[in-house]
Amino acid sequence: MSLNSWLRCLVMVLPFVFMFSGCEKEKPRFQCRDDLGCVVLAPGEPLKIGVLQALSGKVANLGREQVRGFELALKDRDGETLGRKVAIQTEDTECSPEGGANAVLKIIADPQHIAVFGTTCSGAAAVASKAVSAAGLVMISGNNSAPFLTSVGGKPAPDYHEGYFRTAPNEENAGKAAATYAYNYLKVKKAAVINDGDIYTRGLTQGFCAAFETLGGEIVLDTSVNKGDNEMAPVLTAVLNADAGLLFFPLFQPEGYHILFQARKMTGFKDVVLMSDGALIDRSFLEAAGEQARGMYFVGPASPSGPRVAQLEEKYIAAYEAPPSVLYYLSAYDAAGLLFSAIETAAIEDNGNLVIGRRALRRAMYAMENVQGVTGLLNCDGFGDCARPVFNVLQLEDVDAGLDGLKSNVKFSFSPEKKE
Repeated sequence: MSLNSWLRCLVMVLPFVFMFSGCEKEKPRFQCRDDLGCVVLAPGEPLKIGVLQALSGKVANLGREQVRGFELALKDRDGETLGRKVAIQTEDTECSPEGGANAVLKIIADPQHIAVFGTTCSGAAAVASKAVSAAGLVMISGNNSAPFLTSVGGKPAPDYHEGYFRTAPNEENAGKAAATYAYNYLKVKKAAVINDGDIYTRGLTQGFCAAFETLGGEIVLDTSVNKGDNEMAPVLTAVLNADAGLLFFPLFQPEGYHILFQARKMTGFKDVVLMSDGALIDRSFLEAAGEQARGMYFVGPASPSGPRVAQLEEKYIAAYEAPPSVLYYLSAYDAAGLLFSAIETAAIEDNGNLVIGRRALRRAMYAMENVQGVTGLLNCDGFGDCARPVFNVLQLEDVDAGLDGLKSNVKFSFSPEKKE
């Protein structure tokens, strides 16, 4: 065939080629209509979640338990959700507002991050949740419990930010539990409180004071110490001079230990009731305090029980070759479970891509209702509180029984629905 003949044939065939190829329309490109934006994951691309916890310093054990609860929840899903591997970026908040700010900036700098799991400490959460909310992400904690992060008295708290959730119960009710037991059962009429200045301990002492005064009691001293203080004699002397019958000090270690140890050395404290909170319901504190802690009261979330709790503890010991030092890994496990479920609800498939709308993810979180967790039924309200607040007052009577003995020695149980 001559060149001219070949060209004539080509000219005749081309219109048919274009006609049939035009039948295959190009697939429309995805358009995000979520007002907070979308995270689009190409085939094989992992889901990115930032983990912000206190991994150094005096409360590193609490941060470690949060990480382990998250890891156990992820392991139960074989390390993935919706067929995508979950990629974790872990940052240390150092249990401080400054640490929370530095850590969260590293997470939100990557627009592919879907959510944040954290923090350990409420002070870090106050800063981190504000940044996370502004960036359109979701944040959930299994450990934060300061009332100021969600709601106080059924109204938005000072540090409430949309998109923040938690499975640790709001400790607005811990202060009420402690005050109710002190006034109604211990018959204490005068009380003193000590915080360390951060929003967690201040929230607890404020809740205690408000409830105690409502019941008819008198707060004779409301004061604070600084983180890192060792010498507690001046503040303890002030407690004695105020004629307090009870001292409520919801402090972390080592400040909580210093208060206890030095109070035991002062003869005036023989008849003063000592009460702290969940931060000291800790194996390491009880071992360090020993006999000094005998008779001391603690207020903390009611300990969950049942087959699922026992099974998860077995998994914990198998994975980490040691028993958990605190129970908050359970609420961390539940927090991770809620987050994964919400992601699965909000995500859509588009031409092989996985698309997660940020507003859609928040809506999925707020819609969580009657979800059975290891800690009980979870229902996320409009402020981000997902756990039912039930608090127990415990007393350490058998020092040798340790943490398990303390948890089982319940003197009083309190919930907002319960009438006293």
